[in-house]
Amino acid sequence: MSKLLSQKFYDAMKKLEPRYPTKVALLLPALHAAQEEYGWLPGEVMNEVGDYIGIHPAQVREVASFYTMYNLKPVGKYHLKICTNVACCLRGADELVEHCEKKFGIAVGETTPDKKFTLMEEECLGACGTAPAMMLNDDYHENLTAEKLDQLLAGLK
Repeated sequence: MSKLLSQKFYDAMKKLEPRYPTKVALLLPALHAAQEEYGWLPGEVMNEVGDYIGIHPAQVREVASFYTMYNLKPVGKYHLKICTNVACCLRGADELVEHCEKKFGIAVGETTPDKKFTLMEEECLGACGTAPAMMLNDDYHENLTAEKLDQLLAGLK
């Protein structure tokens, strides 16, 4: 079977291995690195991660599907994850979600036809004191309003 993951992936794993008590403990960092290469985690890639670590592919899928930080289907270039937990909702997160749905013409969980934006709700981003909060790819944005969100989106290429 040919490898889907790059040599860079395998080099990074070899470098991380001594930091962990067992190879199985590499699962989360391995999933992060694989997702960084692909933008999401196709089944074949999860199988390869399992082969490398020495666990059954079902165990890899169990972990990847448990955490919302792993994408099990392709996402847009800009992945918006708006927190809709209590603190954020009390400060307008639901309105931000509706604003994005109208702006992009998609519902939560969908990607625009041009593959530019994916909109998701996130259970909690841990930014309750600066709600409402959103992650745009790996960056946090807090104290959001529809106007601030529009300014942020206008600056994207």
